[in-house]
Amino acid sequence: MQRRDLTSYLFALKIHLYFVASNSEPDGSIRSSLHRFGKKAMQVRDLSTSYEHVPIRRITVSIYRVTTDFPESDGTLSWDHTTLVLVEAAAGNQVGLGYTYADRATAILIQDLLRKEVEGRNAMDIPGCWTAMVRSIRNLGRSGISSMAISAVDNALWDLKARLFQLPLVSLLGAARDSVPVYGSGGFTSYSIPQLQKQLAGWVEDGIPRVKMKIGRGVLGDVERVKAAREAIGPFAELFVDANGAYTRKQALLQAEEFVEEGVKWFEEPVSSDDLRGLRLIRDRASSAIEIAAGEYGYDSWYFQRMLDAGAVDVLQADATRCGGITGFMAAATLCQSHHLPFSAHTAPAIHMHVGCAAIPLRHLEYFHDHVRIERLLFDGVPTPVNGELRPDLSRPGMGFELKRADAARFAS
Repeated sequence: MQRRDLTSYLFALKIHLYFVASNSEPDGSIRSSLHRFGKKAMQVRDLSTSYEHVPIRRITVSIYRVTTDFPESDGTLSWDHTTLVLVEAAAGNQVGLGYTYADRATAILIQDLLRKEVEGRNAMDIPGCWTAMVRSIRNLGRSGISSMAISAVDNALWDLKARLFQLPLVSLLGAARDSVPVYGSGGFTSYSIPQLQKQLAGWVEDGIPRVKMKIGRGVLGDVERVKAAREAIGPFAELFVDANGAYTRKQALLQAEEFVEEGVKWFEEPVSSDDLRGLRLIRDRASSAIEIAAGEYGYDSWYFQRMLDAGAVDVLQADATRCGGITGFMAAATLCQSHHLPFSAHTAPAIHMHVGCAAIPLRHLEYFHDHVRIERLLFDGVPTPVNGELRPDLSRPGMGFELKRADAARFAS
């Protein structure tokens, strides 16, 4: 049953109810149409019945290792490659895709443990699958690799369910908006100032009105880099900075004063995201013109609850490839809404576009250089921003992307 058939049936049902309410009879052509759509109604009923239980036949996992296009670093780490762990979930006549950016150990955990918890379960009952996976990792620890493994499987299951119904995922979840604003993200500390300026200015020229750069390798050097970034993007584009927890509390406060002078609006992880008192201190004492953000390392709802209860951030971040998948991401969005705070999606734009349109408090998502590049290399149908926003393609079921197997093979690990 196609979505347009269901829509047509509902329209015909409205016509039928109109004639019932007006105590009149439709003419011959309308009676014929109603009869035809009555058959559609039976198909809708049969569709609902057939999807009461759809066994998950198979969970498969693969690993792709992609070298960066230039050596990259932030305030605390350096890297030259990124690993994507892909899950394919099969049920009925469909296969759903989901992934996480994590170590290859994540794939081993999925293959050896989580796969057995999910196979044979009902593809319609994602919360049941999610709960079974969480229970299974009790003795391994909830955070880190365990949660990223659960995320990859959960993402694949949501994509699968939407494909089974031949719906875009945003329609299955329920849309709060038609598109999601993005911010260009990169500006690595390993970049020279000309590289930094070229990348950030390029996003602004492409219509993305907000950009983020990495800082944290040196207090004085960071100020100079921020000034160079502002010069490149002009006075009107929003400028964000991300220290990845590299500063001490006093350094972060001093830097916040300097950054405000350059119109910085967003200061991400000025100190470690585990230092909730430090984040709260900086949030309270820094200028009201700059927002404190953190949350990308949240792996469960309790992490987000503690951060919100501490009043540690102005904007909460979450990552569906880490926080328990789309199930965990929507739970984080609900927590954010209950605390009257804005919400932001961390990286992996192809995963976050549909769920971002469904999450009520979401402000924007991170259009991260590494992940944009990898998703374009491995998948067909990944989104491209238009006027600084990502808009789901409602003609494609699920999350709308497909693995380019021949192209991806060369990155298989």
